[in-house]
Amino acid sequence: MLFILDTMVSSDTTTISASSFFGFMGVTMALVLANLGAGYGTFKAGAGIAAIGIWKPEIIMKSLIPVVMAGILGIYGMIVAVLLSQKVKNPLEYSYKSGFAHMASGLCCGCSCIAAGFAIGIVGDVGVRGNAQQERLFVGLILILIFAEALALYGLIVSLILSQS
Repeated sequence: MLFILDTMVSSDTTTISASSFFGFMGVTMALVLANLGAGYGTFKAGAGIAAIGIWKPEIIMKSLIPVVMAGILGIYGMIVAVLLSQKVKNPLEYSYKSGFAHMASGLCCGCSCIAAGFAIGIVGDVGVRGNAQQERLFVGLILILIFAEALALYGLIVSLILSQS
């Protein structure tokens, strides 16, 4: 398939290279997958907040922490997508190595954010409900959420390193 894409000729007899396709797929994967993780984390934790808000409305503001942490995942994806989109060049000047590295960078950030979003969403939902019943669970909940967010941070760091190649 790469051979077919790599040897295509456009109407103005300029050779079309598929290397920039992979670079732009990295941009897409970083943003879309990170926002998928952020959306799931927000949805799941928000459901828990809505459930406890009915019978204990005084802890709603304190319970918004998982939603904020899930939203940060989308920011990670946006950072990587913007950085990668600035590096994708004209297909004739952009190598396959760069295209594959940028796709790997986007996938690294995006998949890490999905994993973190699932963890933040599930822990946020159960933790917020548990915190409504027992206030001493709050510190443990925050620690677990921090370690879940660290998964996405690791993916962001590796993604930034990959984007430099």
